[in-house]
Amino acid sequence: MCLGIPGRIVRIDDAATMRATVDISGVRRQVNIACIVDEEHPVSSCVGDWVLVHVGFAMSRIDEAEAVETLRILTELGEARAELEAIHLSAAHLGGHPA
Repeated sequence: MCLGIPGRIVRIDDAATMRATVDISGVRRQVNIACIVDEEHPVSSCVGDWVLVHVGFAMSRIDEAEAVETLRILTELGEARAELEAIHLSAAHLGGHPA
């Protein structure tokens, strides 16, 4: 399964190599934006775009509502995973089996 994480392009770092900085939930990292650039949407117009980032590439543009909803779901999944891990650790500590 391929998971893209929503982020917002905050600046173009190098237009020639199509490198930009993306803010992903407060963490900024440089990504390649070649997959989202074309004649109708040049590098210079990418600042402010919401994108799905996977392994250092902005794979596609998405709208802000979709980005916010995806981030909400990912947060919930992370919280659920943490709860499940706590249950498993608790059960192991008590010598029982997880529910």
